[in-house]
Amino acid sequence: MKKSKKQFVCSSCGFVSHKWAGQCQACGEWDSFSEEFLEKESKASIVSALNVDKTRALEVDSLDGFAEDSARIVTPIGELNRVLGGGIVPGSVILIGGDPGIGKSTILLQLSMYLSKHNVNCFYVTGEESANQVKLRASRLNGHNSNVKLLSATNVNSILATIETINNLDLVIIDSIQTVYSEDFPSTPGTVTQIRQCTQMLLNFAKKRNIALIVVGHVTKDGELAGPKILEHMVDTVLYLEGDQNNQYRILRSVKNRFGGVNEIGVFEMTSFGLNEVTNPSELFLMERENNVSGSAIFAGIEGSRPILVEIQALISPSFIPTPRRSAVGWDQNRLSMILAVLGVRYGLNLSNKDVYLSVTGGLKINEPASDLAVSSALISAAYDRPLPNNSVFFGEVGLSGEIRKVNQADSRIKEVLKQGYNNIYCSIDSGEYLSKVNTMKHISQIKSIFKDK
Repeated sequence: MKKSKKQFVCSSCGFVSHKWAGQCQACGEWDSFSEEFLEKESKASIVSALNVDKTRALEVDSLDGFAEDSARIVTPIGELNRVLGGGIVPGSVILIGGDPGIGKSTILLQLSMYLSKHNVNCFYVTGEESANQVKLRASRLNGHNSNVKLLSATNVNSILATIETINNLDLVIIDSIQTVYSEDFPSTPGTVTQIRQCTQMLLNFAKKRNIALIVVGHVTKDGELAGPKILEHMVDTVLYLEGDQNNQYRILRSVKNRFGGVNEIGVFEMTSFGLNEVTNPSELFLMERENNVSGSAIFAGIEGSRPILVEIQALISPSFIPTPRRSAVGWDQNRLSMILAVLGVRYGLNLSNKDVYLSVTGGLKINEPASDLAVSSALISAAYDRPLPNNSVFFGEVGLSGEIRKVNQADSRIKEVLKQGYNNIYCSIDSGEYLSKVNTMKHISQIKSIFKDK
């Protein structure tokens, strides 16, 4: 006979505890544990499970031969195709997350309306809004003549039953997974159990029917997808829509993709008529840049397979507190501390009594070490209050001994720099076929020579 037992699951990270606690010991979140009831197998059922029913054996396949490659659904949004690796794969499950109000529902509604005009059958399921509210938003996005099928529901069993009645569906959008629940489980919508089980039901249905599924997920205050961590492992692709609500630019980034590259980005601009794709993000991020301003440096980065130019700004001011401030927006705070230490020891720039502020313009978040040289140049420029030479671009990793190390895809970076009209490039000595067009640097102390004519 089955016995019920209970456990407590953190709604933020999915950590399981056998007793309730005020704070999760895994992620540090307060008041995040929810109670779950499980069925415990008795000894008799365990013994019976050892008697395997061979009639339930499945057919085994082999890696030998050729697999059937289904044609991707190529969307009219080029930036989305880039992030997905060429389009939507039939039968794939895509999870998209982002802050509230960042534009997740907007871009998915635009996608479904665009695809419906290209003979792609789309089904949009909303659990957060009524059908009339979605229609009003579609009218604002000029989607009057759209053939998208719309359903406002939260019961996953009813949703699957409705999908079963529609023939030739190509794409299903669930907005959002936190509002969907199954009556087979006693927990409330949004809990770890409901999110995990409902996602598993939707995933199995999509794989069986070869229907592409896009699921919207909420994020926590730390910027991570809410719900169990296993949710990201279950799906095929995980996308994040990043950006500041006070900034009109949005970055769609792939952090997991079984059918394409990781860390690919698509750039969009939020307008009153929805999200418009930006085909030349380098020009966009540099269009408002002022020349002859100290503390400003241009970095040639790589996001996925795309080279992109972005401005890095630094500001240094006197500090009147015992511990000076160190603030970084769009860059790693710990790496900023490391660069400041290298500048103090290897370059002789002492900023221990100064407040240091660093910002990456355009709302972009940079994680690659190749930005070290651009950050160092911006900090030195701000400390001396002297602008860097015009049309200058920097990239290179800075080691603890102050050496400038080579970075990957140097040729692609330099090619993008020259394409944008910049001809003063500073990087490590390994720059491939463009060696004659760059100013090579071996050590961070060589930055002093940039200001020799100032």
